[in-house]
Amino acid sequence: MFEIRVICEPDDADRVSQTLAAAFDTGPARQYPTRDRKRTRLYLAADHHPTTTPENE
Repeated sequence: MFEIRVICEPDDADRVSQTLAAAFDTGPARQYPTRDRKRTRLYLAADHHPTTTPENE
């Protein structure tokens, strides 16, 4: 498990969260404004998607 931090425009926060959720197994995104209040900081706990291999089927 690891944490992803992204700084983005507020209008992009949902799209960024959805894209990361598609690429990783994530929990809910925590959102905070940046210090200048112009952008948004996103924090997501993430892990790699489980893979299906012949050994674990």
